[in-house]
Amino acid sequence: MGDYNVLGGELEPCGTDPLTGFFRNGCCSTGPEDLGSHTICAVVTAGFLEHQRGIGNNLITPAPQYHFPGLIPGDRWCVTAANWLRAHHDGAAAYVVLVSTHERVLDIVPLAILKEHAVDIPEGPDELAG
Repeated sequence: MGDYNVLGGELEPCGTDPLTGFFRNGCCSTGPEDLGSHTICAVVTAGFLEHQRGIGNNLITPAPQYHFPGLIPGDRWCVTAANWLRAHHDGAAAYVVLVSTHERVLDIVPLAILKEHAVDIPEGPDELAG
């Protein structure tokens, strides 16, 4: 059984430079061991990174022991649904790549909210086919 995105299609890779994902496979795949639900493919901004640091989730400082290079604005990263939603409520949400965001996030974040921050909303059904 494959992984699906919030638009109902196959889950597309989020990022490989830096290599992201709970499983460090480039995708926002999830499973029972992913307690944080790293399911949102975010294009991080300076405001989002500062917000995350402010709530105790430092995504800027490298942590080599966890194979984490530290992020800079523009990086694509699988972030936890709860922290992204908190950033949304605080006015600091990162952009979202819908085709790379796992459908399981919909258990936590409504699609309408994700679409408010999406960078890849198709204009019509013809774009979904291509």
